[in-house]
Amino acid sequence: MPITRLLKMKYRNEVFEALHRSASARHRVGAMDAQTMRNFDVACIEKPATSSKRKIQVLRKRNKMSRPVFAAYLNSTPSTIAQWESGAKRPSNIAAKLLQVVEKHGPDLLRSCDPLQPEYVT
Repeated sequence: MPITRLLKMKYRNEVFEALHRSASARHRVGAMDAQTMRNFDVACIEKPATSSKRKIQVLRKRNKMSRPVFAAYLNSTPSTIAQWESGAKRPSNIAAKLLQVVEKHGPDLLRSCDPLQPEYVT
């Protein structure tokens, strides 16, 4: 199953959802450029919630992963994971979204999307 089906966008409210869907339709038919569509994305789509340092550590340990392994799944570094867990740094928006995916679907979903895995190589 494609990852895009599993990750549904959360909008700020119903009005923003309708506005974004209309803009997306215009973008698909070429009536709106990519930069304008990105502006609609920023304005309409809710940012992912940031995980607390404790929650990140619990998530990693629940999946029985060391920091280096967890970092590899998130395309990050062990030192970044350590900084998130200590509270010295906060995950970026994309990292926060990946953490939500791991929390909801488990880390294997991220691994199955790796284009370097043998099943994706043609």
